[in-house]
Amino acid sequence: MRTFVNGSNPTVLLVHGGFADASSWADVVADLQDAGIEVFAPANPLRGVAADAAYLASIARRIDGPVLLVGHSYGGAVITQAGARTDNVVGLVYVAAFALAEGESLLDVSARFPDTLLIPALRPTGNAELLLSADRYREVFAADLPERLASVAAAAQRPVAVGAFEQRCTAAAWQRLPSWFVVATADQAIHPDAQRFMARRIGADTIEVDASHAIVRSRPVEVAAHIRTATRATKADQN
Repeated sequence: MRTFVNGSNPTVLLVHGGFADASSWADVVADLQDAGIEVFAPANPLRGVAADAAYLASIARRIDGPVLLVGHSYGGAVITQAGARTDNVVGLVYVAAFALAEGESLLDVSARFPDTLLIPALRPTGNAELLLSADRYREVFAADLPERLASVAAAAQRPVAVGAFEQRCTAAAWQRLPSWFVVATADQAIHPDAQRFMARRIGADTIEVDASHAIVRSRPVEVAAHIRTATRATKADQN
């Protein structure tokens, strides 16, 4: 375990999920920067939990100081595994996200709860990838965004490898790290009860927000506020 200067502010790494890109964090980034917080929102490759977590861990290791990982949607699965592979990650924030247990996949968690609108709206690209159908995007992903903004997000979405839904998590960082969770109560992609279940299981400091799955775009103020709460709590103690 690394030793940090007492009171070091963590750098925040924001990890987007499927059917989105790093620009989805734009307003959250601006809020955190205004608060004087170092923040980085890298592109998530969306190739599968193992590969994406290894990539994120490599980014986190290059940061000289403590790191707070924040994951939205599938990005939650990525930070769960990546955080267990690095020694400078000090906390995890899940935003309408998957906080998987070891040996668990996205499909495993989803199967325990009522179906959402997501699976029927997925379309194959012909390259072992999936996209969210543009004509269903707003209904499934972004019902609380203006139609024009949702249309732009649908056009800019990045595809997810089919295997990402079935790949199992091999390490769960929340078993040793403090966690925070933002539940999107109007989510039509990850059932809100699934989010609540995962938040309780990991002992997360949890808030609920009346928002769609696109909560990082539609309710950035609340999301950023919970991230700021986590940064204050994870200022590294001298050890």
